[in-house]
Amino acid sequence: MAIDPDAQIDHDGPVTPYRQLADILRARIARGDWAPGRRIASETDLVQEYGLARTTVRRAIAVLRDDGTVVVVPQRGTFTADHPAPPQG
Repeated sequence: MAIDPDAQIDHDGPVTPYRQLADILRARIARGDWAPGRRIASETDLVQEYGLARTTVRRAIAVLRDDGTVVVVPQRGTFTADHPAPPQG
């Protein structure tokens, strides 16, 4: 099932919010919202855009880091991988 890159977080759904956010961000990267090697939205921006706690956003970014979709550079931000992982699902 393809994830809509413009989806909102469903707080009452069966999938945890951090997994939903990871899927949405992965879909946005696949759509080209952020080019390979470019910085994605900051944690603060994602907290405000999706109405989530910072820890939830950090968990979503950790999922993307672990699957190779993004690279986290301390003091610089989170960047799309040069060759992002294919969409999951």
